[in-house]
Amino acid sequence: MSTISASGTDVPPAEVPDYPMTRAAGCPFDPPPALHTLQEQAPISRVRLWDGSTPWLVTRYEDVRTLLADPRISSESTHPHYPHQSPATKERRRQSRTFITMDDPEHARLRRMVTATFAIKQVEALRPTIQKIVDGLIDAMLAGPRPVDLVQAFALPVPSLVICALLGVPYADHDFFQANSRILVKRTSTPEQAQAATQQLIDYLDRLIGDKLAHPTDDLLSALAERVRGGELSRREAANMGMLLLIAGHETTANMIALGTLALLQHLDQLARLRESDDPKLIASTVEELLRYLTIVHTGRRRVALADIDTDGVTIRAGEGVILANDVGNRDPAAFPDPDRLDVARNPRHHVAFGFGVHQCLGQPLARVELQVVYGTLYRRIPTLRLAVDPDRIPFKHDGNVYGVYELPVTW
Repeated sequence: MSTISASGTDVPPAEVPDYPMTRAAGCPFDPPPALHTLQEQAPISRVRLWDGSTPWLVTRYEDVRTLLADPRISSESTHPHYPHQSPATKERRRQSRTFITMDDPEHARLRRMVTATFAIKQVEALRPTIQKIVDGLIDAMLAGPRPVDLVQAFALPVPSLVICALLGVPYADHDFFQANSRILVKRTSTPEQAQAATQQLIDYLDRLIGDKLAHPTDDLLSALAERVRGGELSRREAANMGMLLLIAGHETTANMIALGTLALLQHLDQLARLRESDDPKLIASTVEELLRYLTIVHTGRRRVALADIDTDGVTIRAGEGVILANDVGNRDPAAFPDPDRLDVARNPRHHVAFGFGVHQCLGQPLARVELQVVYGTLYRRIPTLRLAVDPDRIPFKHDGNVYGVYELPVTW
């Protein structure tokens, strides 16, 4: 029988576990138990993906962080052994390449064009605008019927309105781009569905960039259009970048708002500490702790080794796929004492929910400000906010590349 090297020993292919793994029933906030077992017993080991490939899975925090910063680890998604999340994800990346799945110098060249927009000082200047958006949506909720789905009424509109204003995308088109975005982040979508959704979004962004070339305004798409005019960027590259920022700018934060709210409603002592304090430091630490505790990008950071890498007694060979499991890494007791306990005062700023190294999430300053405004406002303005259904009736996004809830019925 042929064997696959796993954790320094050879094992029959049938014994290589499938990935992603299943969460335990009744524990929607915790990584799958099998991931904890691997972290304890075989922290660098083989897993099997949807296409039968068997990349390495790295589960300990220190290894995840070290390898994310290792220049011998590539983000290049065109590599034949790149461990794609699903057939749909593979098709989307074939059609639309962006800097997050490129290596330097192309990664750095494209990323530099939008870095200033997401710098801390620039994002802090948006805080009053974000506060106004949050207050307006809460006003609308309070004036409307109860119960209400928090996802549709609040969690999805907040980051969508913000990223639309930043990019110069009409919010009136939100049904269109949110529907196509959902297809692209769902692992069960077919390649044909992903191809159609990608093309629709590319065509849409290309039209907007054409409009900005003719009639520039004060937004990021206009700035990209100006680079197209100057020959620094192709129109297709600009459309690809616009699509990346539009999807990433609302999908991740929307899921953090809804899932974070559910986690707090299931940990009322922690919610009370947050609600009863106006200390900005506690609000900021709550955001960091929820990012660590929930780690909504829950299918790992995907990479390929460019050289043989010896780590923890295992040799990852050049050309082999690598998955860096930041979700269970953020629950590593060697990095975070009592890691499965939600503690809003913990302030774990060194978590890897946004990744680490040169590919660390570009939009993290914006996400942080949005979540600080939301968590610092929603529960104080609606102090009796509570679930309107039993927790076991809430549908979770087990099938998504980004974890969250499809609906969150609440009342007050």
